[in-house]
Amino acid sequence: MCRWIAYTGPPLLMEELVLKPKYSLIEQSYSCREGAEPTNGDGFGLGWYSDKSQPGVFRSTEPAWNDRNLASLAKHVRSRLFIAHVRATTGTPIQQTNCHPFCYGNWMLAHNGLIAEFHRLRRELAFAIEPALFPLVEGSTDSEIMFYLALTFGLEKEPVAALEKMAGFVEQVGRRQGVEHPLQMTLALSDGQRLFAVRYSSQHASRTLYHNANLAALQQVNPAPNLFAEGAVAVVSEPLDNMEEHWVKVPESSLLTVENGKVTTQNFQPRTNG
Repeated sequence: MCRWIAYTGPPLLMEELVLKPKYSLIEQSYSCREGAEPTNGDGFGLGWYSDKSQPGVFRSTEPAWNDRNLASLAKHVRSRLFIAHVRATTGTPIQQTNCHPFCYGNWMLAHNGLIAEFHRLRRELAFAIEPALFPLVEGSTDSEIMFYLALTFGLEKEPVAALEKMAGFVEQVGRRQGVEHPLQMTLALSDGQRLFAVRYSSQHASRTLYHNANLAALQQVNPAPNLFAEGAVAVVSEPLDNMEEHWVKVPESSLLTVENGKVTTQNFQPRTNG
C-alpha cells in the first residue's frame, strides 16, 4: 500500500530521516520490508511546518527514488514537524492530487491502507462530507475522502473524536453494503503543534506502525554528532534500521499523541451515530 514517516521535535533537515538511514523512506519506496507489497512507486509527498500558519507541501507522481527535486528539498528544508509519504495506489489514478499528504488550513494528513470496495462505497461516503468542504476535494482517493469526513465530524475542535467518528462512519456504510472489513489504516495527522498517529483496521490486523523507543535509539538510527536533540520523536510505518530495541510497536487499535516531546497512547474506538 504505502509507507510514511512523521517527525516532530527540534528543527531537523528532512534528509536525516527521508534519505540517510539504512532503511530510509527512499529505501522503502522500492524495497520495503513490512508493507503489503515491496514497491511504493506511485508518487510521493512532503509536508512540513515552518513559521507560516499553513504547511508547505511538495507532491509528485514520480517514484520517490527517481526524483532529484525530492533529494534537493530534503537536503535543504529544515522543519520542526514534517510528514513524508510514498504511495502505492490501491486502484485510483496516479496523479498529483492523489498524492499525500492532504492539507486543509493548518491540518495535514497522510494515510497507509484502504477502504475496501471503495468504488462501491465512494458515493455514500462523499455525500456525507459537509457541503462547504466538498468542493475542496481535488483527487479520487479514499484517503482524501477520509480526511474531509474527519473535518466534517469536527477535526479542528476535537481531533480524536472526529477520527473515531470518521472510522465508525466508514465501517457503518461498508457493512450496510455488505463489506465485512471496510477499513484498514495507519494515519499521520497534524495541526502544526501536535502529531497524531492512528493504527486501526476493521479486521484488527492493521498495517505496522512504530515510534522510536527514546532519544538514544533515534540517535543510533542516524548517528551524526548532536543530530537529534531532546524531544525528537519519529513515527514510522516500519523501522529505519534493523535494531528491534530502537522501536516501539504501536498497539493494535490505538492512537498516539505527540506533544512537546511526550508520546501518549490511548485506545482508538470507532464511534457510530446509531
